[in-house]
Amino acid sequence: MSQMEVHLQYGADGLIVDIPSTNVTVLSPTFVEGLPDEAAAFRDAVRAPIDARPLKECVGAADRVAVVIPDITRPLPSDRLLPWLFEELSHIPAENFTIINGTGSHRVNTGDEIISMVGREVASRYRVVNHNAHDPTTLEVAGRAPDGRTVLMNREYVRADKRIVLGFIEPHFMAGFSGGYKGAFPAIGDIDSIMHYHGAAVIADPRSTWGVLEGNPTQTLIRSYGSLLPVDFCINVTLNRHRRITRFFCGDTVAAHEAGCRFAKETAMVACQQPFPIVITTNGGYPLDQNLYQAVKGMSAAAQVVADGGLIIAASRCNDGFPAHGNFRKLLFEHDSPKAILETILAPGFSVYDQWEAQLLAMILQNATVALYSDIPAAEVARAHLQPIADISAFIADAIKNQSDAPIAVLPEGPLTIPYLAG
Repeated sequence: MSQMEVHLQYGADGLIVDIPSTNVTVLSPTFVEGLPDEAAAFRDAVRAPIDARPLKECVGAADRVAVVIPDITRPLPSDRLLPWLFEELSHIPAENFTIINGTGSHRVNTGDEIISMVGREVASRYRVVNHNAHDPTTLEVAGRAPDGRTVLMNREYVRADKRIVLGFIEPHFMAGFSGGYKGAFPAIGDIDSIMHYHGAAVIADPRSTWGVLEGNPTQTLIRSYGSLLPVDFCINVTLNRHRRITRFFCGDTVAAHEAGCRFAKETAMVACQQPFPIVITTNGGYPLDQNLYQAVKGMSAAAQVVADGGLIIAASRCNDGFPAHGNFRKLLFEHDSPKAILETILAPGFSVYDQWEAQLLAMILQNATVALYSDIPAAEVARAHLQPIADISAFIADAIKNQSDAPIAVLPEGPLTIPYLAG
């Protein structure tokens, strides 16, 4: 039988796998070339923004400015964007800026990680702080949301005179798309509000899914909480597989975000005419595939087109484990089945942080078997209700052996491609 060789995004270097089948559909986003001059395109975008005044006019020389960036689990090229931003705002002294690393409920990043994210020169010249959703001494009230919840945010952000939020737009498995107000909430929110936002009923809602903005309860909460304090300027980008910027969407947070989402949907979502009994996926490689918590996204992308009772084969390095912090690993290990996980999480009154990712994984496992090729020890993969893979090419060959003519889908870039069943 003829073989197809496919390059999967895995860790920093990728992974070559052999698929012994002639019935393989590779699902990749439409490749968009990177902008020929990213710095010039940035200047054009912030000087002629969407539904907003030019960036330079939004911020005064005496203003204290909070600049929020995503944490290390996101591929935003902050090391390129921040120097351009500070050059554009050169009328403001460096000491007036605070860069906030928007970790959400994730762990704080180390000093070396911060340098890798923002660049050594920015890290040495500007103040950079980690957000910590669990530390009440670093939080202040941002406001009272329409649903009555009092939302806290990072103190540096609350006390700033002006706020600039940076983000990356791609389809998102709960919020429809990343970017926009998501750079403010949950990125710099308090853990109680983040847990409420990730509540079991909201996650279980079928509209909390890839590519859906309108009527999406997750996106509604993001915008409701994220807009409690004014975002004075939003800088969003789309990226290609080489982490090159393909477009800028800057200005008003909602208008810029929606323009970016339209572009991302056109280029990243792929219609399929039928479900596939086997879907091979990744989590987009480094930095997206550092832990299993994040790798659920790639599994969720595959789950959109896997047949009932089918097999998802996920290649995600997970060099940072589950990770070790948080409750994700604990929730998986303490239950003997995906059904039991869902019963616990959906029980009235149950609420622990990280439950949302365990819930999503359990929902996927209700419909399909998931096998994982990763750095996580096999015994721990099995305890997480996944099938461990030692040799991925051999595993694929064995899976195909009994259904050699079955259609197989491959998502080499994982959640950077979102397939959906047409019609």
